[in-house]
Amino acid sequence: MEATISKVESASLAPHPRTTQGRIALVIPTLNEEEAIGPLLARVPQGVVDRIIVADGGSTDRTIERAREHGATTIEAGRGYGRACWQGTLAAGEDCAIVVFMDGDGADKPELVSRLVDPIAKGEADFVIGSRVRGKREPGSMSAHQVLAGLALGHAMRLAHGVRYTDMCAFRAIRRSSLMALGMREMTYGWNIEMQMRAAAAKLRILELPVDYGVREGGVSKVAGSLRGTLRAGSRIIATFFRVWRETRLRSVAG
Repeated sequence: MEATISKVESASLAPHPRTTQGRIALVIPTLNEEEAIGPLLARVPQGVVDRIIVADGGSTDRTIERAREHGATTIEAGRGYGRACWQGTLAAGEDCAIVVFMDGDGADKPELVSRLVDPIAKGEADFVIGSRVRGKREPGSMSAHQVLAGLALGHAMRLAHGVRYTDMCAFRAIRRSSLMALGMREMTYGWNIEMQMRAAAAKLRILELPVDYGVREGGVSKVAGSLRGTLRAGSRIIATFFRVWRETRLRSVAG
């Protein structure tokens, strides 16, 4: 039977209710986002998260300096999108209850962090992912092939795990304890799809909520900014899908 992902159309921009135990950390992977990171951090609402961790993948510009100027904790995570997310999760510490992830290019809307955090803080969900497809997108923020890829892979995940996603948006929140138990392995661009598949296989309570999405505030996309980057990321995502599908299928059969 197909699992239902609840739909919540309204957003609360107020600080989240403290019905959860432990802190909330916002983890932002970066690589040469000097122009975008400062304005992005300035837009994070006060009182929504307890700690902001910028997990840098080896920037050669002033990304780290700009992040520190805005009060963020910075760590040198090493290369790889997934590695930055993982190292940021570890840096959040065991007293962290919820980890929120978002990109550092300014396209995600930090004003909507509460929309993702609230269902987890209230005990209604374990994993909340934003959907750019269902939200309002600025012109030029997503290409047609990005939208179609998210829908196609979402359909494939429904067939594999019975949970329907419409996007692989980086803007997401999850209980840290749940994330630590998923057995994440992908340290590159397949991180997001692996998290979604393993969360579904683990039968976490999953919500997909519409989020608005803009254009990047500076710099060049490491994925969509070049044909090479697009092909490399796409091939990694597809390879991750089949690897995780095989692993979870074998585990299900053995169990």
